[in-house]
Amino acid sequence: MTGIRKTRGLAISAVALAALAGMSLPAHAEDTDPSEPVVEMGTAPPEEPQETDLTDPIEGEPNIPDIPPTGKLPSEYCEKSHVYIPTANLGRKHKGVGATQSNYNTGTRTARSTFTSELTGEVGINVTVGLSTSVDVMVAKIESKYDVNLSLKLTAKMGNSISVDTPAKKTTNAKYGVYRLKNTGTSYVIYSNCQTSAKKTITSYTPWRAGWYLWEE
Repeated sequence: MTGIRKTRGLAISAVALAALAGMSLPAHAEDTDPSEPVVEMGTAPPEEPQETDLTDPIEGEPNIPDIPPTGKLPSEYCEKSHVYIPTANLGRKHKGVGATQSNYNTGTRTARSTFTSELTGEVGINVTVGLSTSVDVMVAKIESKYDVNLSLKLTAKMGNSISVDTPAKKTTNAKYGVYRLKNTGTSYVIYSNCQTSAKKTITSYTPWRAGWYLWEE
């Protein structure tokens, strides 16, 4: 898009206003109204999720043998269990749905830019190979540790609009999509002979909320 259009502005939630103003949010503020789109203002395009080594998970319990490959009989007994422990919250990462939209303010005063999402798209969870638990268990563990509500899938819908101020001679860029929580954790199996499998570091991106990511140039 070029130039500036005068249109009706979208009412933005307290979360969005706080993000745009660079303010800190009170505890649990992010989950007060999941129906409101999240808005964040950055200084550069959103970081692209590093998903080249990740796979879409298969739901359900993984098929892992009860006794490790050594074949030794257990000298003591442990209840077999699949373990996942969240270790690091790496923040929200935006995955866009559709192309980036841009507005350049050709005038000498601040003007209003309006952006409207043009596609509907679904964004799911993404997990590295080696998770020993089910995806549901992993997500529940992450939610419990960080006190956040996550989903296995979220839809960014066409027609969602936002209006923001664009300074004179500046370009406002906007991308609509889904924010996902990036997390790392440790996953392994405790076998019935009390041995454990090799511990693996699992990276996951789990959908949190739909919303906009904005930046100026």
